[in-house]
Amino acid sequence: MSQRPVTLFTGQWADLPIAELLPKVKAMGYEGVELACWGDHFDVTRAVKEKGYVESLWALLAEHDLGCWAISAHLVGQATCDNIDERHQSILPAHVWGDGKPEGVRQRAAKEMALTAEAARRFFDAGKSYMAKKPKGSGKVVVNGFTGSSIWHALYAFPPTNQAFLQKGYDDFAKRWKPILEAFEKHNVFFALEVHPTEIAFDIASAQRALEAVGHHKRFGFNYDPSHLGYQGVDYVKFIRTFGKQIHHAHMKDVWWGHGDGTVGVFGGHTDFCDARRAWDFRSVGRGDIRFEDVIVALNDIGYAGPLSVEWEDGRMDRFHGAAESCAFVKKLAFPTNKVAFDAAFDKAKQKAKK
Repeated sequence: MSQRPVTLFTGQWADLPIAELLPKVKAMGYEGVELACWGDHFDVTRAVKEKGYVESLWALLAEHDLGCWAISAHLVGQATCDNIDERHQSILPAHVWGDGKPEGVRQRAAKEMALTAEAARRFFDAGKSYMAKKPKGSGKVVVNGFTGSSIWHALYAFPPTNQAFLQKGYDDFAKRWKPILEAFEKHNVFFALEVHPTEIAFDIASAQRALEAVGHHKRFGFNYDPSHLGYQGVDYVKFIRTFGKQIHHAHMKDVWWGHGDGTVGVFGGHTDFCDARRAWDFRSVGRGDIRFEDVIVALNDIGYAGPLSVEWEDGRMDRFHGAAESCAFVKKLAFPTNKVAFDAAFDKAKQKAKK
């Protein structure tokens, strides 16, 4: 078992029932999973209301000697602040979508996120004895996810957009998320926003502004993912050093950029992923342009102890092959931190003579 467990985020595998997926995860070499709150991988309502449900999940994990250090609620979280349209219906539970009227969707999504904090607490409390035999990780109960954004459409600032207009978006985020974060506080759970285009935070500057908007609430932090920063030109190692205390979880996900034919730029040109004209695309971990050695060193420097969770996306590669090679890559890359300075032995006071 690694010092920091290498896990697989199950979000991109939700077409497979969890009972079918877990033995495959183990066979690919992973030590655990980051469970997605969609498909049948983790049901928030059942976790809170159905007796025995969370215990049954731990029994499945134990059957394959897999751990779990975080769950993820990206899809519902996206609807809390977004300008809702027909696309959201395909990703939301029916009880959250309801009649599809935008403000009602946002309010139901907020209630679901608050409930997710309780679900996470119930789940991880039920798994304490089993997880006592696994690496401790960060010691936090973490829910990763998205927030959406009411101002993403104003990214390019045309028609001319002033800071007062943008601040309304951060105020809207704060109004909707402060009550959610109080639910996280009640249940002693941390929310980790994956900084990502379409979210209220998508680079270092907007992440700082998001923190300010919620008054640096102690339950709000980040799920670090370099793949969403690198192709933008954002220093993804600086992100780690800037937000060290607020990084509650980390994704290992790769991307390349500058590989297209000059037809499509950073905004994507309304093309599909894997279109050869694109300037950037997600890649299997280790095959893109992210400098993972720098990432691991920086995570070590800030004392990050949580899992290294592979979010596997590469539209050109078989996913089982890719997820297996990504697991091996991350395990080889990660290393335990030093307990003694490498030059400490030069000090005569620390040299021990053989008796």
